[in-house]
Amino acid sequence: MTRFTSEPGYFSRSTFQTLAAAALCLPILGSGICVQQASAQAVAQPAAPKVRKASDRTQRTVTRLVSQLMEKEHITRKPIDDTISARSLDMFLRALDPMKVYFQKSDIEEFSKYKTSIDDFVNSGDTRIAFLIFNRLLKRVEARAAEVEGLLNAEHDFTLDEKLFTDFDTLEYAAGEAEAKDLWRRRIKYELLVRKADEKTLEESKDEITRRYRSWAKRKHQIDSGELLELFITAVTTSFDPHTTYMSPESHDNFEINMRLNLDGIGAALKPEDGYTVVTKIIPGGAADKQGELKPEDKIVSVGQGEDGELSDVVDMKLGNVVKQIRGKAGTYVRLGVQHEGSTKTEVVKIKRARIELKDSEARSDVIEHGKRADGSPYRVGVIDLPSFYMDMEGARRGLADFKSTSRDVRRILQDFRRQKVDVCVLDLRRNGGGSLTEAINTTGLFIDRGPVVQVKDADGRVQSYDDIEGGMAWGGPLVVVTSKFSASASEILAGAIQDYKRGLVVGDSSTHGKGTVQSLLDLGSQLFNVPNPPNLGALKITMQQFYLPKGASTQKRGVVADVVLPSLTDEMDGISESDLDYAIDFDQVNAAPITVVNRVTNDLLVDLRGKSKSRMGQSEDFAKLQRNLARYREQRDRKYVTLNEAEFMKEREEIDAEKEEEDLIEEQMENERPVVEDSFYFREVLDIASDYVQAEEKRRVAQN
Repeated sequence: MTRFTSEPGYFSRSTFQTLAAAALCLPILGSGICVQQASAQAVAQPAAPKVRKASDRTQRTVTRLVSQLMEKEHITRKPIDDTISARSLDMFLRALDPMKVYFQKSDIEEFSKYKTSIDDFVNSGDTRIAFLIFNRLLKRVEARAAEVEGLLNAEHDFTLDEKLFTDFDTLEYAAGEAEAKDLWRRRIKYELLVRKADEKTLEESKDEITRRYRSWAKRKHQIDSGELLELFITAVTTSFDPHTTYMSPESHDNFEINMRLNLDGIGAALKPEDGYTVVTKIIPGGAADKQGELKPEDKIVSVGQGEDGELSDVVDMKLGNVVKQIRGKAGTYVRLGVQHEGSTKTEVVKIKRARIELKDSEARSDVIEHGKRADGSPYRVGVIDLPSFYMDMEGARRGLADFKSTSRDVRRILQDFRRQKVDVCVLDLRRNGGGSLTEAINTTGLFIDRGPVVQVKDADGRVQSYDDIEGGMAWGGPLVVVTSKFSASASEILAGAIQDYKRGLVVGDSSTHGKGTVQSLLDLGSQLFNVPNPPNLGALKITMQQFYLPKGASTQKRGVVADVVLPSLTDEMDGISESDLDYAIDFDQVNAAPITVVNRVTNDLLVDLRGKSKSRMGQSEDFAKLQRNLARYREQRDRKYVTLNEAEFMKEREEIDAEKEEEDLIEEQMENERPVVEDSFYFREVLDIASDYVQAEEKRRVAQN
């Protein structure tokens, strides 16, 4: 399904790929690489860019270093050649204009003369082609933004049977201005229909759309040279596989914040909305929460440093730049010009920055009662929501005794489950996109006695087994692992190992995401300079290995197949599985590792559990409604266009809005405030399966005795 998102010009598949391409980090030690000047072939050289740039020397150094690392360290050992060059141009154009609404066919024809030259540019460190293409994008964005107001004020006939095509992979670029203007007329018509369906007045809709496109154009101009370099180099690296990316210094810093789950700041989650920076959440216990004046839905319109620093306007500023101004050293002050929800008056809020623990991203748990034993008493179900496999890598490197890690947090939760006499553990990995390989292994070890957890193969074909070497289990009772298509990488290692050992049930979507590759994070400054504090040149997250389950199968492109499948929207969506991603590495197998299968899950048990679940779902009106909605969703998804006829548009919206369903699901996956135990018919069925499993375990123990 393709759709428009809240950002003009952005296509949902990019969002899906961002969520799905979560990386496994296997830190390695680098001795440094000598960067030499590569000789480029005689090719047409693009004109020098006009936009602001970082130093040519820094850009050349980073680009050449990435080029050498890719050819030396990537699992495929492919050179950056004409094939990669052609892919890179296509990937860069799609990154800049994924819906093909800005560039025109003449632009693409002009850029195509560099189709077999980008490899030469990259190998020599020349990035001017990126700036040439980006400058053209800015020109097209400005032209389209200038036309939006006229298109909004034009008369639109909503009785016509017009369509807006959404299959952007096959869509052609506009052949000229006439086609471009007609495409934008249809886009604006669509946006007006969406807002009318949301019961907004015509004037409200016009104002919102006008502001959105003006803000979008301004923020495009705020993209700096570092960000553009990140886009360009990543277009090259993702031409090898979808998970190899270049991180700018800023992106690298944000990545490490996410892994260690703490930072210095005010403790508020922000999002861009129609040119404003809007507060979406106040982190409990953070600086803003303690200060008390900043609230969700507040608009931040200006930022000042210190207790009396000048307030600088941040309206229409890109979110990353606003965040940089708000973040700062713990103990210092930041002042925010804020418009509270429903008000246009600006008030100044002064907040003292503090260390923030991002607890909503760590493991959370709850214990509930569900189902009944033979004597009528309820089972006690312990639920763990695990959004990622995190580890404070810097703390681990420094040898801190209490550095943050998934396995430590989950171990503490399981100890509490035993204290509360929990009967079954439900581990929810539905929105877990991966994280630390080490933590995936250590967390799996909490549920098995000892033995291989994952096998890893490098570019030379060498296979190494990573084992749980600690005897005993933190949790030896019944285990249910809940997965979805968003469960990737480290999640698949855990779920796959539990399944191979027949240690517990895997319940959820038909299969997980299917990411079976291992990425290492190479700090580029450390690669170049063997000094204690090297310059921050960003990092290369590079695929160097592929992982395999204990029995030898890769999860690559296949994922972990659920033991009991439950219907869901995530199982139907396009663009979120590894097999949907461009240039994904192929599936293969290695020899099985020697493991001791515990047989806590047998074929007879699975037949019984599936039958009971199917019977319950067959009698459930909620699941019947879900199946009807999924059928209508598939129909809209496969159609590859949206109607611009108002009557048909509104009728379809009343039945099911496939675009809104996807948008809501993405927001749900990113929402950390949801309860550990969902009050939903879907999760109740998970709990019913868990109760059935405990009953079967009890009967098995009785039979053995």
